[in-house]
Formats: sequence, C-alpha cells, structure tokens
Amino acid sequence: MAFLIHLLVCIFGTGSWVAINGLWVELPLLVTELPESWYLPSYLTVIIQLANIGPLLVTLLHHFRPSCLPEVPVIFTIVCVGTVTCALFAFLWNMTSWVLDGHHSIAFMVLTFFLALVDCTSSVTFLPFMSRLPAHYLNTFFVGEGLSGLLPALVALAQGSGLTTCVNITNTPDTTPSPVTNRTTGITQGASSTLVSAFTGTTASTVHLESRYLPANFSPLVFFLLLSFMMACCLVAFFLLQRQPRHWAASTEDLFSSQIILHSIRLQEKQDLGLPGPEGSSKDQGPLEEKTAPLHPVQLTFIYLLVAFVNALTNGVLPSVQTYSCLSYGPVTYHLSATLSSMANPLACFFAMFLPSRSLPFLGVLAVFGTGFGAYNMAMAVMSPCPLLQGHWGGEVLIVASWVLFSGCLSYVKAMLGMILRDRSRSALLWCGAAVQLGSLVGALLMFPLVNVLRLFSSADFCSLQC
Repeated sequence: MAFLIHLLVCIFGTGSWVAINGLWVELPLLVTELPESWYLPSYLTVIIQLANIGPLLVTLLHHFRPSCLPEVPVIFTIVCVGTVTCALFAFLWNMTSWVLDGHHSIAFMVLTFFLALVDCTSSVTFLPFMSRLPAHYLNTFFVGEGLSGLLPALVALAQGSGLTTCVNITNTPDTTPSPVTNRTTGITQGASSTLVSAFTGTTASTVHLESRYLPANFSPLVFFLLLSFMMACCLVAFFLLQRQPRHWAASTEDLFSSQIILHSIRLQEKQDLGLPGPEGSSKDQGPLEEKTAPLHPVQLTFIYLLVAFVNALTNGVLPSVQTYSCLSYGPVTYHLSATLSSMANPLACFFAMFLPSRSLPFLGVLAVFGTGFGAYNMAMAVMSPCPLLQGHWGGEVLIVASWVLFSGCLSYVKAMLGMILRDRSRSALLWCGAAVQLGSLVGALLMFPLVNVLRLFSSADFCSLQC
C-alpha cells in the first residue's frame, strides 16, 4: 500500500507544471505555424506572469479568511480546468483571429493563460495539501514535480521538436538568367563559398549553410492530447488519494510523532507542568528537541528568501538563456543539456529521500555551488555565439555538466527547504508556494527586458558560425 501511495503522490506531483513545461518544449514547432513566430515566447512570458493573480488571490484569502477556501475542491477544479484546456489546445492551437493590424493567435493566448493559471495556482494548493500526508511523501511529490519537466521533454524528443540540420543554400543574383535561384540539400557540415554559374560561366552564386527544422514525427495535436492525458492521470491520482482514509489518520499521527514543531510543543508543555516524559526517553529527548526546535525568525526569513532566490534562478533567469548558452556548441549539446538537466531535477529529489540534510548552512553552501554553475551558464550565454571552447569537445562536456549540476544542486535545496517548512506547519507550505511564485515572477520580469527589449544575448546558428 505504501508503494501505491508513493506512486499516486508522484503522479499527482507531475500535474503541477506539466502543461506549461509541455508548451515550452513544443515551441519550436508552434513558432513555424503561428503568426507571432519567434516573438511568441515573449508573449508567453507575459501571459504566464499575469496568471500569478491565481496564487496571489489564494494567498490573500488564506491570510484574511483562512477557512473560506478549502483546498480539495480548489485542486479538483484547477486540475479539471488543466485537463480540458490541454484537450482544447489540441484542436485550437493554430486558430488565428484578425486583430488591429493583422492575424494573431488569440485562442492560443487565452488557453495559455488558463494553463498558466492552473500551474501557478498549484504551487499554493498542492503543497499545503501534502501536509495531510506523512512527511516522507513530500519528497515523492517533488520527484513528481521534477518529472513534470522531464516527461514533456522526452515526448518532444520522440516527436523531433526542435531538431535541426544544416542545409546548403545557393543564392543566385537576380541578374542571372538562371531559372533556379535557390537549391537546398541536406548536409551536416560545410562553409560559405562562391560558385560559377553554369548558365553564364561568369556570374557568381553565393553558397552558405543555414539551419532547418526537421519534420516532426507526429503533430502538435497528438502532443497536446498526451498532455491532456497526463493531466487526467493527475486528476485520477488525486481522486484516489482522497479515497485513502487510513492515510489521513496516519498523517495526523505523523504531525505529532515525527520531527515537527507541534510535537516539541507538547513536550514543552509537559516540562512546564513538571510531568515526567515517556520511560526510557531521557537519552533520546535531547536529539528530538534539537530536531524539532522552533525556527528562529531569522532562520525562517533565510529559508523563504532562499526559496524565492532558487526558484528565480531555476524558473525565470536561467531557462531564458539556455538556448543562448548551448546552441553555440551544436543542437546535440543543446538537447543533451535540456534533457539531462530535466532528469537531474527528479533524481535530486529522489536522492533527498535517502540522504536528507536539514542543515541550513549546508543548504546555503549547496545553493552557492548551484549558483556558481548557473553563473557559468549565464557567462556562456553572454558570450554567444562564440563561447569558451566553442568547437571543442571539452566545451560541450562542460556546458552539459554545468547545466546538470546547476539543476541537481538547486533541486536538492528546494526539496529540503520544502521538507523543513512542511515540518513547521501547513501554513508554512502555503507561504513556501507563494515564495516559489514570487521568485519565478521576479526572475522572469528581470530577464524579459534583457532578452527581448535590450537584446543583450545573440542567438547562434551552429551551421554558419564564424568564430
């Protein structure tokens, strides 16, 4: 039965961000069909941040009227909305409407807002719900949350989304009497050159390489139906979790018997009344009190700030520049870094289940290491299209390893901070979710003008690099 609950919790966790993560990995196919083209990610960034009105409303209601918003009906509602919206995406994603000066993907943007509303609100509803279960299930939830990024990436990889090849483009001047002005042949490498026209014998033709997207193995319709299926699985898992009354009782006992603050309060009350503790507990009472000691306000502030900072990096700052930091090393390097870093997230949470560390200094140091790897990734993005060791296998290994370690270190930190706050109270988990969304919002708003307005980063076409 315990394995079944772990499985259900993991599936439930995948529903937290699987929809929006799936939307991002499908972008290489969507931008070739929609009128916004590569400006579409900019629109998505703004729409997703507007959807933070959902967690803001839930947090405010929890603070001012704690009992007016039961989380179980809210979770059922948002997961149902996410399932239906993904299904609608499958049939409406390429529908356009004439607005002001041209065609725009209005249906796509409206559906994106509802998906973002579902995923953003999950941060402040799923985590508090997990306080009903024993503490050891929270790490399983974080594993599922990590899989919400990995599973869509694997589906997109099977689909062939974003895979490119180099093609040989021959441009003939307009004055050339050749009836053929463009020729494309798929190749893997080459360089720009000049050809002599076969028609005139003197007119030069320019030959250069460009990247071209390969045809997808299946359409976005199938991809979005798969996303809808994943959300439906999340809904079924949550429904089955509601049908486990024994585990609700076990979780109530866990609140008073494991390493959380309520247990230490009971022990403290006994000491104040002069009552003896349980027999044989004199040797173990010291370590238990040390584990369950209330957090100092400074420690609590540090935890929430670290939660916001880590999520700003992992959800807002670094994802905005991953293509800039990796594509200069080639499409294979980019796909390896994206896929392996997505795998590092659930693996780090799984690792935290067996080797947990609640030491705040250790988690702070680990966050510094993770930030250091993130700084290297950012530096390579700034140096694009000619980063360090470009064209050398060592550079490819370094950038992939840096992304994996960045994701792994900070995912472990996030998982352990969630465990610490879970041991404090249900309310602490809700504020943890609010800090997650606040950090993600700040990170995205910081990077949006740098990437899309000031254009501080230069994209790289691996097929035509000249460094």
